[in-house]
Amino acid sequence: MKRALILALALACAACTSQMAPAAAPPTEAAAPAAGPDYGAAVADAARPPADVERDALRHPAAILAFAGVAPGQHVVDLGAGGGYYTRLFSAVVGPQGRVTAVIRPPRPDATERPRIYAVSEDPRYANVVVNADGYVLALDQPADVIFVSQIYHDFFLPQLAIDPAAAARAMFAALKPGGTLIIIDHSAAPGSPVVETASTLHRIDEAAVVRDMQAAGFVLEADAQTLRNPADDRSIRVFEGDIRGRTDQFVLRFRKPN
Repeated sequence: MKRALILALALACAACTSQMAPAAAPPTEAAAPAAGPDYGAAVADAARPPADVERDALRHPAAILAFAGVAPGQHVVDLGAGGGYYTRLFSAVVGPQGRVTAVIRPPRPDATERPRIYAVSEDPRYANVVVNADGYVLALDQPADVIFVSQIYHDFFLPQLAIDPAAAARAMFAALKPGGTLIIIDHSAAPGSPVVETASTLHRIDEAAVVRDMQAAGFVLEADAQTLRNPADDRSIRVFEGDIRGRTDQFVLRFRKPN
């Protein structure tokens, strides 16, 4: 019997909810990372678009992949996949025995263009990629080894999206296998910054607030990486402004779902 798991993260206009059907058997343990995945080869993949390659110098993808522990055969959920920068990389690493679920917001009713991520999932070179754009509702026949949330967690606090961040955190916890990994990358705000106001104005969030939210959901903070830190960013500027765009001070947190 397949284990049905519903992850509801309604980032468009409805509150975030989650639901998990009872399983007939105990959940499987998260797949252990294989020894020495070749992250450099994934980054060097000639199939990657030039625009993605140009961003590598600032995003340090090989180091982020290594920190996340992405490995062949895993199921990785790229939550807020955007144009697929990390989706393509995950696809290359998990290989044909793995899968990548790219989750995006549902298109606006008046949208005239398809979301860019479909260019990835419909490319035969990324046959292990599946897009979910049904209002951030994700039906899985098996849970994830890794959930990856890059630069969008602060959006959960935007009033216009009507999200329940606590429910979102619980939903991510439910979606992972025991021992599974949650990676959150976001633009750093000054310590003690009011979460809703700062997310709305600067598109940043206080790292400590993220840690509190995830721990309240049951996650254990395992490590933080300094890979995307920028001490020259005083964290008072909107992330899209001038020279700070693409160069913000960012925290990279790795959480673990206990076994």
